[in-house]
Amino acid sequence: MTALVRPRNDRVIGGVCAALARRFGTSATTMRVIFVASCLLPGPQFLVYLALWVFLPSENTAKTAW
Repeated sequence: MTALVRPRNDRVIGGVCAALARRFGTSATTMRVIFVASCLLPGPQFLVYLALWVFLPSENTAKTAW
């Protein structure tokens, strides 16, 4: 598993789905389809996406612990 950071490339809107896809080892397209499908269900999915967009660091500004 890699660190949870928004990548500089492979972004469509905010890079949240691409970051989650890298973290869990799936393709970004698969993660985007899962997100869109989950938006059809009741719940705070869109608010969680916005919160992750705000709080996840971008790949170029993320600092490593090494």
